[in-house]
Amino acid sequence: MAKPRKQKNDEQKPETSGGVILHQKLCISVDMENRRIYGHTEMKVMVPESGYIALYADNMTITRVTLDGEHTEFDWVPRYQFVNDDSSFYSISCSESAADVACSTYISSLSREMAPNLIITCCDKTHNNLVEESRDNIIENSFPEQDMKIICIDYLLERTEAGVHFGEQMLHSNNQTRRAHCWFPCLYSYSQNCTFDLEFTVSSNFVVVSNGDLLYQVLSNDDPPRKTFVYKLDVPINANWISLSVGPFEVIPDNNIGIVSHMCLSRDLPKLHYTVSFFHNAFSHYEDYLSVSFPFGSYKQVFIPPELSISSVNVGASMCLFSSQLLFDEKVLDQTIETRIKLAYALARQWFGVYITAEEPNDEWLLEGLAGFLTDSFIKRFLGNNEARYQRYKANYGVCKADTSGATALSSDAACSNLYGTQTIGFYGKIRSWKALAVLQMLEKQMGPDSFRKILHVIVYRALDGSRPNRTLSTKEFRHLANKVGNLERPFLKEFFPRWIESCGCPILRIGLSFSKRRNMIELAVMRSCSLSVSSGYCDHENQDGDAGWPGMMSIRVHELDGMYDHPSLPMTGDACQLLEIQCHSKLAAKRIQKAKKGSKADGSDDNADFVPSQDIRTSLDSPLLWIRVDPEMEYLAEMHFHQPVQMWINQLEKDKDVVAQAQAIEALRNLLHLPFAAVNALNNFLCDSKAFWRVRIEAAYALAHTASEESDWAGLLHLIKFYKSRRFDADTGLPRPNDFHDVPEYFVLEAIPHAVAVVRAADKKSPREAVEFILMLLKYNDNNGNPYSDVYWLAALVSSISELEFGPQSVSFLPSLLKCIDRLLKFDSLMPCYSGILTISCLRTLARVALKMSTSVSIDSVYELIRPFTNSEKSSWKIHIEANKTLLDLEYYSKGLNAALSLFTKFLEEEPSARGQMKLAVHIMQLCQINAESGTGNVICYPTLIAILRMLASKKAFNNVFLRHYLFCILQVVAGRLGAACAFLFNVCEDFLVPWKICLAFSYEAHIQC
Repeated sequence: MAKPRKQKNDEQKPETSGGVILHQKLCISVDMENRRIYGHTEMKVMVPESGYIALYADNMTITRVTLDGEHTEFDWVPRYQFVNDDSSFYSISCSESAADVACSTYISSLSREMAPNLIITCCDKTHNNLVEESRDNIIENSFPEQDMKIICIDYLLERTEAGVHFGEQMLHSNNQTRRAHCWFPCLYSYSQNCTFDLEFTVSSNFVVVSNGDLLYQVLSNDDPPRKTFVYKLDVPINANWISLSVGPFEVIPDNNIGIVSHMCLSRDLPKLHYTVSFFHNAFSHYEDYLSVSFPFGSYKQVFIPPELSISSVNVGASMCLFSSQLLFDEKVLDQTIETRIKLAYALARQWFGVYITAEEPNDEWLLEGLAGFLTDSFIKRFLGNNEARYQRYKANYGVCKADTSGATALSSDAACSNLYGTQTIGFYGKIRSWKALAVLQMLEKQMGPDSFRKILHVIVYRALDGSRPNRTLSTKEFRHLANKVGNLERPFLKEFFPRWIESCGCPILRIGLSFSKRRNMIELAVMRSCSLSVSSGYCDHENQDGDAGWPGMMSIRVHELDGMYDHPSLPMTGDACQLLEIQCHSKLAAKRIQKAKKGSKADGSDDNADFVPSQDIRTSLDSPLLWIRVDPEMEYLAEMHFHQPVQMWINQLEKDKDVVAQAQAIEALRNLLHLPFAAVNALNNFLCDSKAFWRVRIEAAYALAHTASEESDWAGLLHLIKFYKSRRFDADTGLPRPNDFHDVPEYFVLEAIPHAVAVVRAADKKSPREAVEFILMLLKYNDNNGNPYSDVYWLAALVSSISELEFGPQSVSFLPSLLKCIDRLLKFDSLMPCYSGILTISCLRTLARVALKMSTSVSIDSVYELIRPFTNSEKSSWKIHIEANKTLLDLEYYSKGLNAALSLFTKFLEEEPSARGQMKLAVHIMQLCQINAESGTGNVICYPTLIAILRMLASKKAFNNVFLRHYLFCILQVVAGRLGAACAFLFNVCEDFLVPWKICLAFSYEAHIQC
């Protein structure tokens, strides 16, 4: 056998026996009534000279282990053993000491889970004294002579909640980090892939969905009868990707692709038909783009209730479990884009992540980035290039804001070893995913789309090559392909990979503009810095210093009177402060300057002529420049602060057809302290342009709201109301017409207008009377009769806009009418529940915010009691139940302080049965802790509250829920005020475990991408 690869970092590798599993058979019998699982697994293993096989097995009772049919000795140590010992808590005197204990508890748990805990003897006892010596030799030397053995393990799981979860007449697995061994013994290793035979026995009324191809079903003669589902997975995969779902599912074969099936509960069947109607497009597109067939013999999509799913997407080999919240019917418009992107991404992970795996932990970023790249190609093809570019622009913006510490270094030995895989959890998991995609897109720009596609072809074809022992991909191999296939030069790659992949931080550019008329020259002053936080302590690479720069040249695009010109003239290395000169091609002719006609006005306009803008599209009469863009093709992952004259921003908004250019222009105009009327008119014209991309039009609406003030005679507010009325009001009656959502882009824009109107403020920081009256009119006269589409999101947006209002003396009289509207909608939704409880959730959130703002008019206690019944999980849907709990946490925090909110959080956590609900509550209270820390209020957390959270961190519930445990740790770090380290969570833990990970609140775009 080939010599095993040496670990780059000794701290990174877990203990290993050197054994290899060639094939594994898993037989499971499920007792749904008693929530019990009887398991039997049979492994064909290659036993090393040490004579021991080290496996992972937890959360189970092992009843028997045999070797080639004979009983054998084994040593098994359960990972979690509850000990009611509070001695470690005696040293706690404040939040800081509690955070120290949390660090110690969490890190020790993560460290223990890296080592196998089931050691099986495969040799005579005389070999026992060779165990330690053999383990060392196995790592350093090639495998000695080995024997192939059959190991069988019988085990029992009772009421387990780790790895697999029981629900009402349902059972399913989840792909939490290192939790597959909690429902069947297995071996974790990046090089350990094997084929599987899977057999599941359940009651005859259940359907079992698992990995591979369903060979047959066997109905027993028992009373009551039981059914066995037999699956076979011929493609070797890692044990992490083994999945299981059992329930009374309805199965729908895909009408266009024979190997694809979709499953859900019977109540969701109508929505399933509509939701997956697009799926064959994504499936065929991926096969065409990669020029290969789907790597597995079948693909199953299973939609389960949201309370049973740990996240909205759980990927497994040849299957994926989704939350049923992603399902929608033809009446719902708002869910379409999110659902299609998530289903497309899960499918892309089948190629990159499941079938082709990372060679080492450092290479995980590459597989995630390639899956994101494949998903991006789907978005471009079927959702439009505008959608793809806009999402990339917003994602890049988020990466630049958050890429401030070693936690976001994509391929770092120190990060992978010290973070124990937790870098993929939560907000920073999303940031790393976006950064991985952005880096690959930068490489694609450098080599061209055709060359990059050839690299993907080479990667997939190599994986299909049966002569290769493993279908793995490494960063080093990808770098080699970028050179050989992508034709990128070695010196460039030698700089690119260490700077963008092995290090962290993004360039921040501040650029100013000046035009020299005498020399016809553009002068740019550039100051470059790095997003890396100085306090992060990250110094993994010599290029970490922001002054070292980044490889390559950034392009500057100049739009002149005579055309457009690209200048790749901005070096990203060298001096941090630079002065660039760019020759302007266009020249002003004397005939361009015309004298004013007789009878014309001072600004050149004529009363008898058609209306024309008072200013020429040039910056001024002294410049041939129209507008300038820096890095127009997003070839760099960089944060830009570019300053050019207002008229140039207006020109860019009106003339540039790129959605990114339009969004940048709107952002620049919005941030101006004094906005001229020409800019307000430009924003209004863009908002009214139905040919413009709807997401950017929404940004224009918010920019208009931001510019509205008494100084401008409320021009922005009047434009917003006028635009809305021109589309939705009857000219004769002056009232809103019945809803008509056939124009989907226009629907999204109009849906955002009430919220934009609600954020307008007068000089006293109160909402204008016109804004409050406008929103009340829309709520009172909303009529969805005759509209084939649901107005649930439309109404939810209207109700949400009420929470943004600030009531003053002139508008407080409208508050009772608004509250009556909310009460009416709550009662209506209780009688006829809407899609996913969206409307009720919006009403509850709004009532809470209004109560906190208007505590003198609206009793907080009354609102608290009104919301409390919705926390009953038996009477409310799961989503409403969780959102009601989160709303009560908000009320508790803002009315009584952080300690009261944390105390209530621990109570909710004890009562919450669903793993996903626990996670959502933890994320929410963590955000409240972040708000409290940034506000500087300095609320003291009581000793009993700290102890309660620490006990929860060390509890079985936290062991069962990896995400909950992670967020509990983060809560205690944020409470301790450890924010300056900015994302260094666990990064320097080996040197000083007091350096925490800053938990950042998501930026505005995160609202569109839900967990």
